[in-house]
Amino acid sequence: MADQKPVETVLAESQPATQDVAPGSSEQPAEPVATTTATSAEPAANEENIAPTTDEANNATDTDAGTSAAAKPEEQPAYLVKIPALVQFFDKLPALLASTGHGEMWGVPLKDRDDVPTVNVLIKFLRANDGNLPAAEEQLRKALAWRKEMDPLALVSTGKHSKLKFDGLGFVTNYEENGQPLVFTWNIYGAVKDMSATFENLDEFIQWRVALMEVAVQDLKMKDATTVIDYDGEDPYQMYQVHDYLNVKFLRMDPTVRAATKKTIEVFSTAYPELLREKFFVNVPAIMGWMFSAMKLILSRNTTRKFHPISNGVNLAREFPLGIAAQIPTVYGGKGPELSKGARSLALEDDTGVEAKDHAQTAVAKPAETAAPAVPAKDDEPAKEELAKDAPTVTEEATPAAAEVK
Repeated sequence: MADQKPVETVLAESQPATQDVAPGSSEQPAEPVATTTATSAEPAANEENIAPTTDEANNATDTDAGTSAAAKPEEQPAYLVKIPALVQFFDKLPALLASTGHGEMWGVPLKDRDDVPTVNVLIKFLRANDGNLPAAEEQLRKALAWRKEMDPLALVSTGKHSKLKFDGLGFVTNYEENGQPLVFTWNIYGAVKDMSATFENLDEFIQWRVALMEVAVQDLKMKDATTVIDYDGEDPYQMYQVHDYLNVKFLRMDPTVRAATKKTIEVFSTAYPELLREKFFVNVPAIMGWMFSAMKLILSRNTTRKFHPISNGVNLAREFPLGIAAQIPTVYGGKGPELSKGARSLALEDDTGVEAKDHAQTAVAKPAETAAPAVPAKDDEPAKEELAKDAPTVTEEATPAAAEVK
């Protein structure tokens, strides 16, 4: 027992030869146990890059990943990669919204590049301008400014439109094909009872026509879109349009109709691009066939390929698959109800009793159409000459929806 060494001595002797000491001294530290503990911990701390702890390794991995991510370019959605001009368009959008003070288009609140409805709106403006970014920007600027001033959504909900002037002239129908809704707008120009009464107040006519268009646009449900449209492919957010010219005479148009037509084209060409899928002109006189050939020379191919003149309205249903054809009104060759019973229209103020007296004298003995002398039965050259005089007007009247395409 006498040879047993104190515990402190045993511990001191068992320390590594590399035990730290005070600088310039050969003596061991006064407290070997504490020194031994601190010394044994130091290599682990000094060698953390060689054998890091689990937490340290995780932290290092996160740091490396962050550095790597920062070094890589930001990944963009496929539609931005495919349409480079769209990226630049979104860069310009905040300034466009600020300059116009309006941020809504067709019921869609315009946001950023991650918002699908906004993406679709900008794609339509790009397509309408064949990818020309400056032109698309300018058109969007004008359209936003126009919507702020006109407030077309309010024209639908609270606008006051004359029954005397617009009753029976415009309808909207929703059909269905393979579960997909198909929106149709119908403009029944032959239903105009008094040209002067309907078209004389230009602002009133435009408000009615815009409101009808907005009803159809709302039915497209663009604000609920979850898929970006294919820039070069099918676009589900487009409508069909039917213009019925039964009993309408194309020659020597009334000046008020000319003015209304010109203004309609001006508004729709700016504010409603790429919303037309197909357009049908029905009950168009056969002699007017040359007009559509002429239109191909002055309008873009993308526009005219959507135009379909049909001399007899009953043949319209033949242009569609059986499922759709069955829903079209019988007067157009389908099996559906007539428009006045199966379609929607704008709410109209019943002013027939009030204003009818004011228009009685002008309406009496005045046909709805603005007719020209009858076309000679054997020789139609004189008629063609008259058509040539009015060709610009005829084209405008027959193509107000051409403006709705581009």
